[in-house]
Amino acid sequence: MADKKTTKIVTTTSGHIDKSSMFTRENYLWMAVGLVIIALGMILMGGGKSPDPTVFDQKEVYSARRITVAPILIIIGLGIEIFAVFKRPSQKQS
Repeated sequence: MADKKTTKIVTTTSGHIDKSSMFTRENYLWMAVGLVIIALGMILMGGGKSPDPTVFDQKEVYSARRITVAPILIIIGLGIEIFAVFKRPSQKQS
């Protein structure tokens, strides 16, 4: 008969429950900065009112601010948000 291989799982617990928050104040600060940059990008992408609504102003709709600067700001803001979520709290030396 073939021998059955068994694996033994050993778990150790120290009995210490860490009740600290997943995010620190620094994480929330980075999240706020990211949200402000995303909001700024959305504001820049939004349009102003045309003086004459019956006329299509191609220079205003396809401006560099709307099709280049605003999306770049939004992507940078999203990158900061990702950084803020994954940033580990700094370890203080005791």
